Amino acid sequence: MTNITEAASQASRILKDADIPNHRMEARSLLSLALGKDTTFLIAHNDDELTDNELKLFLDLVARRANREPFQHIAGKQEFYGLDFKVSSAVLIPRPETELIVEAGIEILSEKTEPRFCEIGVGSGCISISILKNSEDAQGVATDVSAAAIDVAELNARKHGVNDRLDLKSSDLFAKLGHTRFDLIVSNPPYIRAGDFDDLQPEVRDHDPRIALTDEKDGLSIIEGIAKDSPKHLREDGWLLIEFGIDQSGAVEQLFSSRIWTAVTFVNDLQGIPRMVRAQIR
Repeated sequence: MTNITEAASQASRILKDADIPNHRMEARSLLSLALGKDTTFLIAHNDDELTDNELKLFLDLVARRANREPFQHIAGKQEFYGLDFKVSSAVLIPRPETELIVEAGIEILSEKTEPRFCEIGVGSGCISISILKNSEDAQGVATDVSAAAIDVAELNARKHGVNDRLDLKSSDLFAKLGHTRFDLIVSNPPYIRAGDFDDLQPEVRDHDPRIALTDEKDGLSIIEGIAKDSPKHLREDGWLLIEFGIDQSGAVEQLFSSRIWTAVTFVNDLQGIPRMVRAQIR
């Protein structure tokens, strides 16, 4: 029989050999997942023996992670802005830097009467749902070209009780929005250059949906399209928030004409790197 300490050590060695960063922590997290117990339980019961079924399940999970499947896909969820979101291979795994959009969006909508916003490329729904959970009067519309992503966003919206305030549309960018106008438009679009795609970590390259990562061009084409079409869908004094790549701020700035936009600013992530543009319509 194998106890908790021995199982965790075995898994840690397997993950280390697979070049998994933080292999000890990930081994413990996978063991928690397999046993349905938190890490505090593992520490307090480190001599407890696993049943044959528990050990098999655990080693199956470890094998998946050693094959570079993201932990979030194995667990089926990811925490974002204090909420748990269902994730799958149909959607981009929410990243911490994307919380910049949520924080700015909540601030902007708090100053509006009957606030209404739109998200382009909803994915898991983490941005729109987090905004709605913190903006009780807001109504949202969100689009995605992927029907599978819309399904995941719908599940998350229902889970967090905002499905009655979030209108999900299967649409390429603004195609199905007609002449609707909003106080705020937000987006975390595909911005990886096609030439950089193969250099991404296996967890990202092989498991996140390619369509959510790259525009198959220079990484700027969809950002440019959103910046170009947003003015048609913004109310007076409306705002646009877009996430972009770590070295794209200069190129993104060129997409915002001073004839159309005012108060164009860039927001840094926790490493001090510009990752979001914030612009107001003139």
